[in-house]
Amino acid sequence: MWEGFLPNTATLPVSMVGSPQARALLAAHPAIDLHADTLMWARWIGYDVQARHTPPLPMAAIGGHVDVPRMVEGGMGAQFFGLVSLPLARRPRGMARTIHEQIDALDEAIARRPRALAKARTAAELEACRQNGSVGALLGIEGAHSLEGDLDNLDAFARRGVRYLGLLHFSSNEAGYPAYGRGRNDAKGLTTWGHALVSRCEALGVIVDLAHINRRGFLDACAQAKNPPIVSHTGVTGAFSHWRNIDDDQLRAVAGAGGCVGVIFCPRFVGGDGLGPVVRHIRHIVDVAGEDAPALGSDWDGFIVPTQPLRDPLGIPLLVDALLAEGLSDTAVGKIVRGNVMRVLGAS
Repeated sequence: MWEGFLPNTATLPVSMVGSPQARALLAAHPAIDLHADTLMWARWIGYDVQARHTPPLPMAAIGGHVDVPRMVEGGMGAQFFGLVSLPLARRPRGMARTIHEQIDALDEAIARRPRALAKARTAAELEACRQNGSVGALLGIEGAHSLEGDLDNLDAFARRGVRYLGLLHFSSNEAGYPAYGRGRNDAKGLTTWGHALVSRCEALGVIVDLAHINRRGFLDACAQAKNPPIVSHTGVTGAFSHWRNIDDDQLRAVAGAGGCVGVIFCPRFVGGDGLGPVVRHIRHIVDVAGEDAPALGSDWDGFIVPTQPLRDPLGIPLLVDALLAEGLSDTAVGKIVRGNVMRVLGAS
């Protein structure tokens, strides 16, 4: 089946989905997505993010979601690429090397067409990408197990451009405990090492990502935060109750610290397929925490079956239209698709 990940070189028309209003809004506010696992596939099977692809499986399951041509056609300005490592042992080693290899894959892709894709860390660099007609590529790590218990590994990743660190993934590590997965312990929060890690992140300008961490650890990190944290990809329980989602107190804690929350594009976690469930989650965040809180956090290429209208970046104009139809203003939608992430980048 993996031959479906090979580039689709057929001549295809530029996507014209979405209204003229949506297209104009995205021209003014090119969308930023907080989480896609595309570089995992680049490392595993040589997936070329610079070439146009068609997802190989029914319902666009698992991957094949993100590439530069579709980002450009969908009105996107930047993508945060999540860096994934799988801690299969209790005390895994080789996790840091796995992260470096994914960064290598991005650097190699950029070298092939540097005018199309450019690595960025700051809001100013993303604005430069916009002016130059490039898509911005930012990096975030999924799970502090990748540090292998050594805070100095974070320094090395930061030097290579990593912009956020997710404290947890699907297993406990030196920093704390997951919302779900191996080592789950809802009674415990951040460890002493976890608090030290948050401090090191802030000293390095690495944003703390609270996706996947348990509730107590989440609130511990927000209470400690001096810089805005994020939740890169999640749903909210006020729109759909699920272990993967965060509650209103967590929303208020992130917003109170100046952060933002990326809404995931996965029917399993938002409560159904179609644009409606995604919009409900964004609307709930606005109602609880204000229009400075929501952002986009697709989880594309992350072994998900995506919301079908948002199966790849070509659907972003349809989401913009749905948000406008919900009654959100152009200003609010501009914040949701771009402005809120730019604000957080500028504050860290």
